[in-house]
Order: sequence, then structure tokens, then C-alpha cells
Amino acid sequence: MLKKLQKKQISLIVGAGLCAFLAGAMVAAPEIGKNLGNLFKLNRNKTELLTEATKAKSIVLPLVVQSPDERAAKLEAIAKGSQSADHNRARYLLASDLLEKKNAKAALIYLDGLENDYPLLAPYVLLKKAQAYELLSQDGKASDLRQKVVKDYPKHPATAKALYLIGTNEYQDQAIAQFPSHPLTWETIRKRLEQNPNQPKLRLALAKFAFDQPGIVPVLEQLASEPTLTPEDWEILGTAYWENSEFGKAASAYSKASRTPRNLYRVGRGLQVGGQREDALNAYKALVTEFPEARETGMGWLRMAEASKSKQEAIPYLDAVISKFPERAGTALVKKIEILKAQNDSKAVEAARKLLIDKFGNSKEAAEYRWKVALDKAKAKDYKAAWQWAEPIATNNPDSILAPRAGFWVGKWATKLGKQAEAKQAYEYTVSNYPYSYYAWRSAGVLGLNVGNFNNLRQLNPKVVELVRPVPTAGSETFKELYLLGQDRDAWLQWQTEFQNKMQPTVPEQFTEGLLQLAKGENLKGIDIISKLEDRDAPEDAEQYQALHEQLIYWQARYPLPYIEEIEKWSKEYKVNPLLVTAVIRQESRFEKKAKSIAGATGLMQVIPSTAQFIAPQIKKDIKNINLEDPKDNIMLGTWYLGHTHDSYQENSLLAIASYNAGPGNVSKWLTSLPKDDPDDFVESIPFDETKNYVRQVFGNYWNYLRLYNPEISQIVAKYSTKHPTLPHQGDTAGTPSAKPQQ
Repeated sequence: MLKKLQKKQISLIVGAGLCAFLAGAMVAAPEIGKNLGNLFKLNRNKTELLTEATKAKSIVLPLVVQSPDERAAKLEAIAKGSQSADHNRARYLLASDLLEKKNAKAALIYLDGLENDYPLLAPYVLLKKAQAYELLSQDGKASDLRQKVVKDYPKHPATAKALYLIGTNEYQDQAIAQFPSHPLTWETIRKRLEQNPNQPKLRLALAKFAFDQPGIVPVLEQLASEPTLTPEDWEILGTAYWENSEFGKAASAYSKASRTPRNLYRVGRGLQVGGQREDALNAYKALVTEFPEARETGMGWLRMAEASKSKQEAIPYLDAVISKFPERAGTALVKKIEILKAQNDSKAVEAARKLLIDKFGNSKEAAEYRWKVALDKAKAKDYKAAWQWAEPIATNNPDSILAPRAGFWVGKWATKLGKQAEAKQAYEYTVSNYPYSYYAWRSAGVLGLNVGNFNNLRQLNPKVVELVRPVPTAGSETFKELYLLGQDRDAWLQWQTEFQNKMQPTVPEQFTEGLLQLAKGENLKGIDIISKLEDRDAPEDAEQYQALHEQLIYWQARYPLPYIEEIEKWSKEYKVNPLLVTAVIRQESRFEKKAKSIAGATGLMQVIPSTAQFIAPQIKKDIKNINLEDPKDNIMLGTWYLGHTHDSYQENSLLAIASYNAGPGNVSKWLTSLPKDDPDDFVESIPFDETKNYVRQVFGNYWNYLRLYNPEISQIVAKYSTKHPTLPHQGDTAGTPSAKPQQ
């Protein structure tokens, strides 16, 4: 619909060169990590530690999601109350809102003495006061207050901001030496490098602390020519290149770093990606020789098999994986089976398949093999055999992406065999163990739960809870307080200063980084960071991820609700379920307003300019006044078109969503050639893999928004699943989806 099927890649519009946040600092900052632990214990005897439970007691934090005008009167009432954490929060938030409106005199009233009453944010209170006096053209008072921050809080991240704002060379030197990971320090260094490029220590600081900022690669390339870099420096440079997908340059840098399993693997992989097969093989051989038991070595053997001159030469490498690295054995066996099939060695193929199923049955490759056989059996209408092949997937491979799919279809095949009890059990198992899955939604529908279906989604109008920010899983109490108060810039600056483990973050740190990206409006990046947590396979990381995975804060961060007001506005106008619009946006662009595909599809809902020209006159808009990168315009056009596709298919959301992706022409063909009696058979029979996946992903998105933000649905799912976090009832503010069409 909005783009040609084969041209769906999204590319982000990014500026060339360093952004305003970019710049670095001196690499050595030995005191900062040492002192942060003590630093942020300011008056903890007076401040309750922030948890989800203590956050829930606050009457101020829920107001953060409201506009300054909406919350002003409520905050004023709280600020006039007795001394308390919320009393101080209200004063700080009111002052911040007033400063945004340049009303410095009123802000100073709320800030008066607040540094003493609110020690957790004391240096930031002083900086707010300085901002107010600067607005009043009282620069002397502003400077004195910033000097006070430097003097009284010498090791606090807020001091980096004070040093930047004071701006003299002496204070800039102090910021560079003491706060190398602070984004304002990056800006200082950027300016210094413009004046004098020959400062490798400053470039190295950028490589270490600002490697994820736009425009960093030229900085890395200049640094790579320095003759004085140490092995530690080369590892920093290699990681920075790697994170920017400059794999060949990363390999060169890692080859000069210390010889660790990770470094050697990345040398080999970078060379392999660059087509240097022999050199890559030598690097992998060094890895398996020097670190035979390391986790990276299993992948090294697999890469050696890939890089081998012949298929026969690859088999010993694959056998090494099978015998020594059981977590990689499934992958190795599949590759070995492919080679044996090409050699027409059917006996060896059968033996390898038996080994895969019998010994490595819990591998994802075993699940994939079982599923392939099950589908072949079902296609031949041997539903009993299909059931028998698919059923073990959910128990043997519970973490496989195929597990919920297999669980659902076991239910469908059991139904075809007349085994209703077994079918019901399969559907309940899918909802219980995979509540986040598209197939949980389909299972819930088959079970008769009031969750909507393909034929009535358009008419539903689900209510959602009012959002409150989660407590971050990493960082100081000061940072968490700033974040929960919606002070996004200061929270970002504080977090970057604290985040000393940026190149190899812990699970809590990676999740927190994702939250900060979402807070900055970098939704695509934030969702990507949080989603990639599921790829953390080190045992301690996997354990931490599993614990986080069962919390509401994880899922709501993975399925955020930006632009909800615009979505609700245009959904009401064009009579479309607002959560279905949200689900489409998440799939199309991950809420990146400047996303652009190679086909020219633009913005949140990936509207093609020619489609916009088609829509504009029908909604009485002048195309010249429409900006596809403006969320308001993009949501308006995309929501109208989503309503239009529903009109075209008699309100069938399955066909409407398929058409949104593949276009009405393809859907028309499928309606004459694919099974229509069962919508699930129709989905599985869609011949375009992209559209098949798109349909499942959009409705999976819809289901997640419904279960995560609608308390009634949340409670329903929780009755089936102990793994499902529940929302509290919200009275009239959040009920079940209404079957009544929107007016």
C-alpha cells in the first residue's frame, strides 16, 4: 500500500558531522567511578530510595506526563502543603516549567531555599537559580551560583554542567580531566579539536565515550594514524569501529589490542566480512588454539567452517563444535546436514538429524527442524503426525521463537482431530507461557476471551492507563529522580556521566540506556536497545534478562506510546481503533518521525508521497501544506488510509493490514487463491514472507499494547498466566474495549 513490497528498508535521516551533544574528554577518570557510589548517598536517611513501590506513593510523579498548563494548579496545591518529598518535587517541577516560559521571578519563589530542603537535587537547584538570574540579566549572581556548585559539589556530575556554562579555559580543563563522559564535555572537546586537531588523547576520549554519536567515524580514522596508541587504546578504537559497523577497520584495530577471546574473534570476523578469507582463518585458528574453552571459540569454529575452501574441509570444524560446544551444536549440525545432502550421503544425513533431535533437542535448530516436518505433515493433512512433531517444541524449546506458534497450531490440529480438550489445553498453555505473542492473542480469541478478533478490531475503542515513567534499573538516586521528574536533558547528562561501562554494559545499564533514548524521543534507537536484551546469552546476563522480562516496565518500554494524543485524535476522526494505529506505527517506523525507506515512504506510518497526493483532496487538504515528517500530518494521512483499507474489505482488519503492506492488488489475488474459511490458514498461506510476518507482527503489537495498557485485558490474561504483569484497575479511566463503534 504505502510502499512497494520489496522496498521496505527504513533508513534514518542523520546529520553529518558531530551533533551538539558530541565531544569527548581525557580518557583517564580514575576518581569518578570510585566516588560515584558515595556521592549519590546524599542524605539518604531523609530520602526514600526510589522503587516501583515508593514511586506509586507519589502524587507528583503521575503529573509528569501532563503538560505544564495541565499540571500547574495541582503542583501549586502540593507545593503549598507540608514539607515532604512531593512538596519539594512540586516546587522543582513548577520552577522548571516557569523557566521554560522565561518566567524567572516566579521560578525563584519556588526555588528559594530548595537546595537545603531537597538535597538529592541540590546542585541542580542551584543551577536552576543561576538560569533564572541569567534570564533576569543578573549575570553576576548566575556566575556566583555556578561557582558555588563547583566548590560545594566538586565531584558531582552537575558540576560538569556548571564548568561548561562558566566556560573559561581553566574550567574547561577541569571538566575534561574530571568528567570525560559528560556530553557537554564532549562539546568542549569538539571545539578544541576544531582549533587544534592534533590532540590524540581527546580523540581517544571520543572513541571511548561518544562512539555512538553521529559523525564519529572520521574522528576514529584520524586516531588510527597515531603511532603512540597502547593495546588498551587499540581495543577502545576497535570497539568504536565495531559499534559503527566498520568491521574491517575494527579487525585491524583489534589485531593490535591485547589477545583476548573477544578481540581475536572480532579480528577474524572483521576480516571475513571484508573478504580476506585466509587472514580470517588464521585469526580464528589463533583463537581456538589460545582459548580452546572460551565462549567465543565455539563461534570461531563455525566461522572457520564458513570460510573453508571446500565443504569437506568444513566438516572437521563443525564436528569440533558438536563435541565441545553444545550450545552451538545445533547450528553446526544443520550446516553439516546441508553438506551431507549435497554429497547425497542419505545415511549420514539421517544420522545427523537423529543426533540433532535426540541429543540437542533443546536447540533452536531442532525446533526449526521439528516445525518444518510438522508443516509438511499438516500440508498432507496428516494432522496427527503434525501434532506429534510440533508438540515437543513448546516443552523442549521454550525460548524458541517457534514455541508459541507451535503451541497454537497444536491446538488447531487437535481441533481438526476432534480432540477438544487437548486443543483447549494447548491454547491455554500458549496464553500462559507466551502472553506477549501474537499466538497468545489468537489463542485467547479461540478460547472465547473478550480480546477482539479480525472482524471487529476497527470498532473497538480500548481505553489505556495514564502512563507513569518506570524507575530505571541502573544509575544513582539523583539520576532516577531527574528522570522520573521528566527533566530529560539533565537526566541524560547525569546518566552519561555515570555510565562508565558504555562499551560493555550490564543488563540493567542497557535497559536504562534504552529508557533514556525513549525519553529523548529517539524511539527507534530506544526500542532497538531494549529489544536486543533478549540476545544477551552469557549465563549471568540471561538470568538478569529473564527477571526483567517478567516485569511490566520492560514490556511497556519495548512497546511505548509516544504520539498517543495525535493517534487518538485521528483515530476518532476516521473511526479506527487507536491501538491498531499504534501497532502499525510501531511496525512501520518504531515511532521514528523522520524514517525514510528506499522507496520514499516517509515518517511514522511510512506514507509514500504519491499516496499522500491521493489522500489529500479526499480529506480536503492542500498537499503543499502537508509535511510527511510532521507526526501530525503523517498520522492523519496514515490513519485515513488504514480506515480506507478497512472500508475496502468490509471491516476485516486482517485484509486491511495485509493490504497496507502488500497493496490491494496482491490481496485481491490472494482472496481467489488462498484458503478463506479459516483466517489462520489464510495468514500462514500468504506467499510473501514479508507480508506474512508483517501481519503477525502488527497484530502482535496490537495485542501487546492491549494487554500492557488496558487493565481489564491485563487482568484477564493474568488469570491464565503467572508470567503476565497486571495493571491495577483504573475505574472509569480504563475499561475493556468497547464493542460500540466510535462516534
